[in-house]
Order: sequence, then C-alpha cells, then structure tokens
Amino acid sequence: MSKLTVYLARHYDDLLEALLEHLQITAVTLLFSLLIASALTVLAIYSKKTGEILVHIFSVLYSVPSLAMFAFLIPVTGLGKTTAVIVLVVYNQYLLLRNFISGLYGVEPAVVEAAEGLGMRRMQVLCQIRIPLAKRALFTGIQLAVVSTIGIATIAAMINAGGLGTILFDGLRTLNVYKIVIGSILSAGLAVGINALFKVAEKRM
Repeated sequence: MSKLTVYLARHYDDLLEALLEHLQITAVTLLFSLLIASALTVLAIYSKKTGEILVHIFSVLYSVPSLAMFAFLIPVTGLGKTTAVIVLVVYNQYLLLRNFISGLYGVEPAVVEAAEGLGMRRMQVLCQIRIPLAKRALFTGIQLAVVSTIGIATIAAMINAGGLGTILFDGLRTLNVYKIVIGSILSAGLAVGINALFKVAEKRM
C-alpha cells in the first residue's frame, strides 16, 4: 500500500467529517441566499431601477477579497461558521440577483403584455409567466452560487469555519504533503462534481 492510501485509511473519519461539514456550510448558505435573493428579486420586478442599484451594490461587494470580508466581520460576529455563512450569502447575492433579474426581464415583453391584458396581476405574471420562461437563467444563477460557495467555503477554514479547507490549510501549516494533496483534491473534486450534476440536471430541463 502507498503512503497516501495508508493516510486515507487512517484518517477516513476525519476526511468524511470535513466533507460533511463543508456540505453543511454550503447547504445553509444556499438556503439563506435563495430566501434573500428571492425577496430582493421581487422588489426588482416592481422597480427596475431598484434592481439595477441592488446588482451594482452587490457587484462591488463581490469584488472585495473574501479574507478582507471575513476580517471586517470577525469583530462583530467572531470566528466560525456564522461569519463564513454571512460572507458567503453576501457574495451569492450578486450571482443570484444578476441571473434572476436578467432572466425574468428577458422574457418577451409581448408575452408579459398579453398576460397583463388577460387581467393577471404583476405577482401572477411573475409566478405563472416570467419564472417558468426564465427557469434556465434562474438555474444558472443557483449553479454559479453553489460552486462559488464551495470554493470560498474552503478559504473560510482560515477563520475556524471548518470544512475541507481545514485539511488543506493544516497541511500547508505543517508541510504535510498528503494533507495538501487530499485537501486540494477533495475541495476541487466537490466543486467539479456538483457542477457536473447541475449540467446533467440542466440538460433534462
């Protein structure tokens, strides 16, 4: 058996725990991200100018390095998962809002006008016309948010948020090649694997 195989066998429980922790952070982040983005998107549908302002604000926040965002929040929310989730949710708003708003406004105006002509209210048009016709754009936004969350959550291990980044950064700190390799493979593999699942699901839409 190779040394890498031996390491995997000895630390299987730790690796599995880190993976599940990473998935938990991703799931919680996605839940809050979608709830907030959905509410903001509804506001944007009622006011296009509001949508443009929101996308601009979150695009600026998205350009801020994740470590700087973590450092900014640590004095308020402390080290750990809470700070990580807040930052990840903020980052996701740009990816979700940009795709949600562009997709919903990308629906043919004639279709929307026809629906309104039949007496449908704006919320009815949104739920029954815009969302079904814009589902690919909405799906793309969710896909980008999930993959982005998996990647940035790895960095969040530096503020004691846990996850796969813990293995990677512990390996870098102790110069343990096996931890560095395994941490990198698991982090990248999770992102690639989830992205592949989204691609398969998209083809079936």
